[in-house]
Amino acid sequence: MEDVEIFLSRLASEEKLYDEAAKKLGSADITDRFTLSGAIAEKGAPASYKVYISDEDIENSTIEDIKSVFSEAAEENPEISVEFISDEFLNLIDDKARITADSKPRSLVHRDGELHPTVHIWMIKRRDMGVFVLLQKRAHEKDINPDCYDVSAAGHVSQGDEFRYTALKEVHEELGLDIDRSKLEFIGLKKAEFNKDGIHDNELVAVYICRENINIEDLVLQSSEVSEVCWAEIDELLSIMKYEDIPNCISLEELDMIKKAVF
Repeated sequence: MEDVEIFLSRLASEEKLYDEAAKKLGSADITDRFTLSGAIAEKGAPASYKVYISDEDIENSTIEDIKSVFSEAAEENPEISVEFISDEFLNLIDDKARITADSKPRSLVHRDGELHPTVHIWMIKRRDMGVFVLLQKRAHEKDINPDCYDVSAAGHVSQGDEFRYTALKEVHEELGLDIDRSKLEFIGLKKAEFNKDGIHDNELVAVYICRENINIEDLVLQSSEVSEVCWAEIDELLSIMKYEDIPNCISLEELDMIKKAVF
């Protein structure tokens, strides 16, 4: 028996939420809690439902109605199981590299390998001897590439958000820095993919640089994401990555993008 996966975004209208339920239940007409209850009964048992709800701190009375209908169905019939799962929802990317209105739970996006938007922000400084980039060391608890050196700050673009806003948010959350929008320089888009242990992370990355001569001692690191940070001169970093065994998930393509943007 396959799970029926239903995605309820707290940003969606009543009509769109019931349309989502109708699509997943294979019913042509679900417009309220009563027609939803009838559709569940018509689908019958046994049945297993996983209802994913986006994690924004926003009240949505329609979602509460839908939850109560599924809960009542499970209480009335022991052959119907329902699980409610809170998750970050991500907008998907279309074949023209545009963020669409379609969103899906992050855990399922990573399971199914769908293209979704992320941001990378490189803090850089110029010195006589070269261009330095700020590296973060990913926290030990991270699912992907723990304890590896990486871009200064990064993150997924949550549903309803856009690249630059997310970049500012990630710099604030991971490094404790508040920077002006105008200091973020967009240097290009690139695709990145990671496959391991059931995770298929397929990203469209907006890459930014920020020319900010910051003091590491002034940073407030997000311990769940970042264990430490350090400055590295790009050419020296490339040499270390080539000849030494340094744990990292640093993109050579992005280092090249930085050099082209700076020189």
